[in-house]
Amino acid sequence: MDLIHFQPIVNSIIFSLLGIVILIVGYFIIEKLTPENTWKEVTEKNNIAVAIVLAAFIIGISMIISAAIHG
Repeated sequence: MDLIHFQPIVNSIIFSLLGIVILIVGYFIIEKLTPENTWKEVTEKNNIAVAIVLAAFIIGISMIISAAIHG
């Protein structure tokens, strides 16, 4: 079996993992820049506003990563 047939699958896995790593690094950077612990605010204090801002950040960074990967 040729390895050329598996190249798109390997590329997809590599870019997916790279995107997830970049997203996690971006989250930790935002976590360090904000004065409060965002995860604690969302889970323990049920702060909906922080959850919405965090979700918008994750969606925005995901769109940037996707555009960068696809060219």
